[in-house]
Amino acid sequence: MIKLLDILNEDIIGGEIECGKCGWKWDLADGGQEPYICHKCNYDNSDQIDEYDVENADDLREFIEFMESYQQELNEADCDCLLEAKYQGRTVSLGKPMRGDSKKFKVYVKNPKTGKVVKVNFGQKGMSIKKNNPVRRKAFRARHNCANPGPRTKARYWSCRKW
Repeated sequence: MIKLLDILNEDIIGGEIECGKCGWKWDLADGGQEPYICHKCNYDNSDQIDEYDVENADDLREFIEFMESYQQELNEADCDCLLEAKYQGRTVSLGKPMRGDSKKFKVYVKNPKTGKVVKVNFGQKGMSIKKNNPVRRKAFRARHNCANPGPRTKARYWSCRKW
């Protein structure tokens, strides 16, 4: 079963929710633990979440057609939910580390400040990391301050995530 949050719902525009009872509006990000509960009248607006059940191959094909019909709108949306984007004229997958060219690994991410896709290279070629050794793992994470890895556009974030 797949649950799908219908971000193109006419009641939710640009991450803003309008209460179905009192008409008060708020940003989805400002909702806290219960983003769909109105903070003014305590009305539950969670009926804006659409559920899509995929039980067999026909349902899966129908779901894929549904998602493809909204591909243009999803690509134009300015959010981190994008799975792929253009980088130097070619389509790349976002947020998925892969074997690198200049370094051991590379990952493409969208810079939230500029809105552009950047390539982050990390890791040293030829080195085996041996992350199964708890002593080495602990030392690496302490040395790189993995408790606070920083933004996704930095190599330290992705190195810490690998370890």
